[in-house]
Amino acid sequence: MNQKENNEMTGEGGKYKVIVLDLDGTLTNSRKQISERTRKALWKAQDRGVKVVLASGRPTYGIAPVADALCLGERGGYILAYNGGEIIDWRTREVIHTHVLSPDVLPYMYHTAKNNGFAIVTYHDNLVITETPDDEYVQKEAILNVMQAHQVDDFLKAISFPVPKCLIVGEPDRLQTLEQQMAEALCETNEVYRSEPYFLELVPKGIDKARSLEVLLNRLDLTPAKMIACGDGFNDLSMIRYAGLGVAMANAQPIVREAADYITLSNDEDGVAHVIEKFVL
Repeated sequence: MNQKENNEMTGEGGKYKVIVLDLDGTLTNSRKQISERTRKALWKAQDRGVKVVLASGRPTYGIAPVADALCLGERGGYILAYNGGEIIDWRTREVIHTHVLSPDVLPYMYHTAKNNGFAIVTYHDNLVITETPDDEYVQKEAILNVMQAHQVDDFLKAISFPVPKCLIVGEPDRLQTLEQQMAEALCETNEVYRSEPYFLELVPKGIDKARSLEVLLNRLDLTPAKMIACGDGFNDLSMIRYAGLGVAMANAQPIVREAADYITLSNDEDGVAHVIEKFVL
């Protein structure tokens, strides 16, 4: 146990008021479901006044069913979508923070993906916008978010709305090479990283979960010491380091486990419920 965790357990800084949860590999199990034990633990935490924040790279529409299953609307929770590009008060549905891609970078992203034989997508309402809806990786993204893959003839012309994120999808080994190329080309304007081996995320520069959580905590008049953050992937690192209690799942990437204050059980062993029962209830 490190000093930060010890201080929180012995009462310094008060009780936790916010618990932030990544979804895939953290809150949901391998079947993409929330266990009954985890659901009940989160309901009890909210009954005690703890705010639940769902923080994911998914679009808002893909997080909404999970938020509703946990009664975040009735109990005053929040959605942090697009890896921090958008924060929504789920009680009022008010977007309280948003950060979108510059239209100037969209042609480069589109042509780089297409010239290298990859599919590119973005999101609008309940649709995954793409020229290649039958691509197996596009289908993975649509199914994951319970959204419809919507075919357009011209990706760039179809984008007449603000875009928080684009996603390039494809075979992992080839995508790794493209990630390096695009990260270098876009280093001054965008964050480029993989949330899954076959998903390459393209978001505005400076967008990560910790920075958006700072915005939310300021709104709630709380400090990071009052927050628990649970995750398993590279895009969870910033919030795990930022939180008063940063928690890695047992199934997390090694670098995530090394950064955490506490390692809980895996997502298939109710690891989130274990954290809530140990540190909140």
